[in-house]
Amino acid sequence: MNFSGFLRLSTPRFSRSLATVTISPRLAPQRHDWTRQEIQKIYDSPLLDLVFRASSIHRQNHDPSKIQLCTLMNIKTGGCSEDCSYCSQSSRYSTPTKASRLLDIEPVIEAARKAKENGSTRFCMGAAWRDLAGRKRGFERILQMVREVRGMGMEVCTTLGMLSPEQAKQLKEAGLTAYNHNLDTSREFYPQVITTRSYDERLGTISAVRDAGISVCSGGILGLGESDADRIGLIQEVANMPEHPESFPVNALVPIPGTPLEGNERVAHHTLLRTIATARMVLPGTIIRLAAGRNTLSESEQAMCFMAGANAVFTGEQMLTTPCSPWDEDKAMMGRWGLEGMQSFEQASVAKKEGAALGPQTTRTVSESQAESS
Repeated sequence: MNFSGFLRLSTPRFSRSLATVTISPRLAPQRHDWTRQEIQKIYDSPLLDLVFRASSIHRQNHDPSKIQLCTLMNIKTGGCSEDCSYCSQSSRYSTPTKASRLLDIEPVIEAARKAKENGSTRFCMGAAWRDLAGRKRGFERILQMVREVRGMGMEVCTTLGMLSPEQAKQLKEAGLTAYNHNLDTSREFYPQVITTRSYDERLGTISAVRDAGISVCSGGILGLGESDADRIGLIQEVANMPEHPESFPVNALVPIPGTPLEGNERVAHHTLLRTIATARMVLPGTIIRLAAGRNTLSESEQAMCFMAGANAVFTGEQMLTTPCSPWDEDKAMMGRWGLEGMQSFEQASVAKKEGAALGPQTTRTVSESQAESS
């Protein structure tokens, strides 16, 4: 692939130099016909050259000084009937994670307030379920959580397992910004990781979410035992969706005692870096989220991930069942590297999708932020 031609064709032009560009007033163009051979050629290119080119793509489509700060809360822990071989919340494995009921609304809202006070602008809620079948009262409680967090001016994300089109519509009406439903890995390797839910079932939930007008958050996990070809296959799968995911989480497996993958080795940093940079090249307008396992990276390793195109992190007390980097540590790190947090609804694709529902103040903030880059 001619990378210089790719850069010219795949990114909009700006009136400012790349050193000072902030947010594009236009959404980045998307390709939906990527072949594995094309993506592999990018993935296999010399690593420093790949990072440099990915950084160039990143700077032409995003403000390189901005990182989206997200906080994730487990609102219903354990007892899940799925057999995801990496997950301590599966009822099939004997792990340190114990099952609990769905939380009441107030503790969740208090956690969201604390996250906002510490600079997080997206609050994510996860429940360990296969789906919402037979959970009408619980779903109504979650809808109220979504309404209240959205009322605080924050972006709201949930991950609740499989959804029907009607459930996705109800979440949208409640004010949900994004729905996380990871594909985890390539279609070919997927059956070696999970057998209780098919790849097409995951894609069906993503379609229901997208059709409801909710932003899609879908990525994968590195370190499951997959090959480079599987990482390439995952990127191709999301790149060729009708609409690129608004965010693409890149998780590094945290092996948990009692799960089938408890003995897996930590994924190499260069593999994580190569995956992030390739995803940035192929998904120019997408938020790339450095997710689980980030706490195992040194500060310089994280900085390289940001250079390669990562522009979102989870921060706070913990993720669903794995450690997370605390707010104070993250704010200090960002200060040292000259990074600052994004505002809510600052990303172009989210602003476009949420425009009709945003309040006057938020809409004005988004418009002003975009105008500054023109």
